[in-house]
Amino acid sequence: MKTSAGLLMYRHTGGVLQVLLAHPGGPFWRNKDDGAWTLPKGEYEAPEEALAAARREFGEETGFPAPGPFLPLGEVKQKSGKRVAAWAFHGDCEPGALCSNSFELEWPPKSGKRQSFPEIDRVQWFTLAEARSKIHLAQRDLLDRLEAALASADPAHG
Repeated sequence: MKTSAGLLMYRHTGGVLQVLLAHPGGPFWRNKDDGAWTLPKGEYEAPEEALAAARREFGEETGFPAPGPFLPLGEVKQKSGKRVAAWAFHGDCEPGALCSNSFELEWPPKSGKRQSFPEIDRVQWFTLAEARSKIHLAQRDLLDRLEAALASADPAHG
């Protein structure tokens, strides 16, 4: 079974909670929007620890630092069976400064040509309401968990 780990960066702007979501790169995702966005994440295998993998993947896919501290959001299971462990952290970044690693793919299919695509083609700040429609369906629970954790930690900023 595949396991991934990821980080959800959040900030408060004008008293409004926002989260940074990533849009997957490559031709399969080019025209997809609602339900296509994700927290920056990637696969890992033991003995690497999930949080270490999440920090590594966040850096590779965004180019942004992830200093922590980290708030555990637990795990969700996607329709494919892949399990995603997630943590949130408070931070800020300029989406236009995204610097993602890339992957190669034969494109167009059966053409014999290989092209390089960014793992993440863009990131954007969303309010929780916006994020709920943008994020991968299985990852919506992570938004609810973040909201609940922040509300219980500081009722004034939930």
